[in-house]
Amino acid sequence: MAQKQDEGGVLETIKVIIQALAIALVIRTLLFQPFNIPSGSMIPTLLIGDYVFVSKYAYGYSNYSMPFGPNVFSGRVLASPPKRGDVVVFKLPRDNETDYIKRVIGLPGDRIQMIEGRLYINGVVVPREPIAKALTENRNGDEVPVATYKETLPGDDNHPGVEHTIIEIDGDHFIHDNTDLFVVPPDHYFMMGDNRDNSTDSRIAPDLGGVGYVPFVNLVGRAEIIFFSVKKDESALAFWRWPWSVRWDRLFKPAH
Repeated sequence: MAQKQDEGGVLETIKVIIQALAIALVIRTLLFQPFNIPSGSMIPTLLIGDYVFVSKYAYGYSNYSMPFGPNVFSGRVLASPPKRGDVVVFKLPRDNETDYIKRVIGLPGDRIQMIEGRLYINGVVVPREPIAKALTENRNGDEVPVATYKETLPGDDNHPGVEHTIIEIDGDHFIHDNTDLFVVPPDHYFMMGDNRDNSTDSRIAPDLGGVGYVPFVNLVGRAEIIFFSVKKDESALAFWRWPWSVRWDRLFKPAH
């Protein structure tokens, strides 16, 4: 009798584990997926060491938003286009494998250009105003105050323009502060990082190691909230260091 009870207990435990794994798989596949931030291209919005939840349902589903990218269907199902200003995780178009996170700046049909460090959308300069300087690392690894701005992207009748913070480590005269005119193709988006002088994004062509235009189908999801954050070069697994390594003030902040 005792042996049968033990066997029943083991089977029940296995059943519970399988159910928990199935629920976790459904949540990760259809609802929310965690991502960590490995680079500083979205500073000051997102920092190296931030962990964010990305809503998988925000733009519908494609092969690239599924785990392991199975070739299940073409295009997107339950599709809903992103809004200008959304912070988006997408598959890098030139390999369709690497996860990138940037802000949507240009929608299909938009004309995008950088002139003397200022962003122009459809021929109109995007308003920005200087705010208190942010502390971040320069190219030598030293923490220094850098030019910081509140930028307001254009909205429409249904959505107000998104306000967000950008930094200019090298001012308004760096390598990508003057560009050609970009015209965003249909079903594509133009992405930029908030760390304007340290972001590999749509301003750089894929054949030069950049992003280029991002197809709608490549979008994985929208960044929603920072659920965990550790300082640069700290391990999130080193729980014994959390009292000192965790950025407690960043937990549960919006990721956009």
